[in-house]
Amino acid sequence: MNAKPSHPSVDFDVQRVRLDFPLLSRTVHGKPLVYFDNANTSQKPLSVIEAVDRHYREHNANVARAVHQLGEEATAAYESARDKLAAFINAGSRNDVVLTSGTTQSMNLVAYSYALPRLQPGDAIVTTVMEHHANIVPWQLVAARSGATVKAAPIDQRGELILEKFFELLTPEVKLACVTHVSNVLGTVNPVREIARECRRRGIPLLVDGSQAMPHRPVDVQALGCDFYAITGHKMLAPTGTGALWAKREHLQSMPPFFGGGEMIREVRFDGTTFADPPHKFEAGTPNIAGFAGVGAAIDYIQSLGFEATRAWEHELLTYATERLREIPGLRIFGEAADKEPVISFLIEGAQATDLATLLDLEGVAVRSGHHCAHPLMQFYGVPATLRASLAFYNTREEVDAFIAALLKVRKLLL
Repeated sequence: MNAKPSHPSVDFDVQRVRLDFPLLSRTVHGKPLVYFDNANTSQKPLSVIEAVDRHYREHNANVARAVHQLGEEATAAYESARDKLAAFINAGSRNDVVLTSGTTQSMNLVAYSYALPRLQPGDAIVTTVMEHHANIVPWQLVAARSGATVKAAPIDQRGELILEKFFELLTPEVKLACVTHVSNVLGTVNPVREIARECRRRGIPLLVDGSQAMPHRPVDVQALGCDFYAITGHKMLAPTGTGALWAKREHLQSMPPFFGGGEMIREVRFDGTTFADPPHKFEAGTPNIAGFAGVGAAIDYIQSLGFEATRAWEHELLTYATERLREIPGLRIFGEAADKEPVISFLIEGAQATDLATLLDLEGVAVRSGHHCAHPLMQFYGVPATLRASLAFYNTREEVDAFIAALLKVRKLLL
C-alpha cells in the first residue's frame, strides 16, 4: 500500500517546532524515531531541559529554609511555578494550588485527607469504567477502611460515558464523584461542566483527573465547576515527578495534612502542632524544586505556541491517523467518541498487542501496549490489552505514514 501524500490543511510549522525537542532527532535500532507514546509521557523542549539544568548550575538550594541568595532564588522559582499553574488553569488564587509529584499523589491526598474522614459505612464514591487506576485504587483503599463502597458508571461501545447512568448513581449516600477529563486509553473527552452541574445540584463534590486534558486543551477550573482538579506535569512537557492539585478553598481549609514533616507547620511542640495555611500544609519535605522550574518553563512554552494552533494540528493528525489505520484489514479501534483527543487504541485480529509493539520498536516506532493502567476498561471490551498510539503537536503526517508502513510490515510477520 502506498503512503498517501502529505498536504497539511492546518497552518502549523511543525518542522520548526520539532527543532525544540532534541530527543525527536535520534534513531532507534538504526531507524528514525517515531514517538507515539505521548499519553505515557511527553518529550521535553530545550527550554524545559535548560531550566532544570540552570537550576542545578546556578540556583541549587532548598526552598523556604534559608535567607541566603541561593535559597531565595530557589524559592522564587518554585513559587513562580505555582503562580504560572494557577494562571494556566484560572485558579481563583495561587493558594488553591497544591504542588505534588503528580496526579497519583493528588488523588491520594484527596482520598486520605478529604474523603476518608467523611466516609461512613454505607457511604459511596462514584467513578467510571474508563478510569486510570489512579482514579480507582485510592477510592477502594479508603472505602475498605471506612466501610464505604465504590460504584462505577458504565460506558457504551464507542467509549462514551452513559451520562444518565452516571447521574442515577449520584444518590444521597455518595460523598464524592470522580471522573477523568480525557481517557488515557480512548481519548474520550467527558462533559465535565455538565457532570459538575449535576453533582452540585445534589451537593456532591466532583474530582476531575486532568492528566490527559492538560497537554491538549485549555483548562479553566472555575468554569468547569468541579471541586478538585488533578494535574500531572510530565505529560505536558514538564519533568517527571511534578504535578498539582487544585481544590476549592473551603475544601483545602477543612482537610487535615496527609504527610507530616518540615515546611508544613507553623510551630511544633510535644503538646501539639499547628499547621501552615493551605497550600503549604500539604507540602511536607523537600519538593522537586528543579522539576518545578521545568514546569514553569513548560507552561511558558505551551503558551508561546497557543492551544488554538496545537489543537488544530493534533486533530488533523488524529483524523489522518485514524483514516490510515482503518485501511488495515482486521484492525479494530477502541474508542470512537464524537469528542476525543489524539489517542488511538487498537488491536489487529490474530496478533498480540505486545508482539506488535515489540516489532514496531525494531522499526523505530514507540507505542504503548498493555492494559494502560485501566483493567476495568479492558474487561469491558473483553480484551487483555490494546496497542495505543498517542500523538502530540510535534508529530507529523510523515510519521503517521512511517507508523502505518511499519505496522503493515509487522502484521505480515505475525499473520
